[in-house]
Amino acid sequence: MTTASKPLASRRSETSRLAILDAALALCREQGYARVTIEAIAARAGVGKQTIYRWWPSKGAVVLDAFERVAAEIPVPDTGDVLADMRTFLTGVVRLFTDDNFGPHLGALIGEAQYDPAVRTALLEQYLKPRRAAVADRLRLAQQHRQLPGELDLTAVLEVMFGALYHRLLLRNGPLDQAYAHFVAEIVLGGCSAQPTTDRSHHPVTQRK
Repeated sequence: MTTASKPLASRRSETSRLAILDAALALCREQGYARVTIEAIAARAGVGKQTIYRWWPSKGAVVLDAFERVAAEIPVPDTGDVLADMRTFLTGVVRLFTDDNFGPHLGALIGEAQYDPAVRTALLEQYLKPRRAAVADRLRLAQQHRQLPGELDLTAVLEVMFGALYHRLLLRNGPLDQAYAHFVAEIVLGGCSAQPTTDRSHHPVTQRK
């Protein structure tokens, strides 16, 4: 292979990869996640199944990669006000979760992850961890600026904050809207910013006395 042909092959591979991701999203929107197959994704993208399996181990991994591209469009702002930034970010997450082209399919993937270890691993590694890492960086910066206590367990904070949204996404037991996003941000960060208890061993998130 010549030096000139290598970039061309790389471009072809990236074009195929993006076509596969676009096809996976389109099929989810048209048919619902449960009815999507690797064969259908390959046919829609104009590639062979072996091309898909070269990059992803399963249908769930393909769809999650496609979802991550969409979720990555939600920025984690840094205006200097961590509470305002979390209100803005969580509102963006809520808008995505309530989009009929996204939320129901993510819920279906979470359900499949309960009995398919490969999907569970892909869900954690491809979708959840990258989003949480970006938010953790923003909260860590708030700690450095003394807007949040330095002793906070950020993993626990993120679980509480995201968990509230996923609870309503999956159970649909209440409104999932901007007001709820703001409520979650205020409750979680308000508790974090309060004076800590004397015993923190069982309270990774500081609480009001």
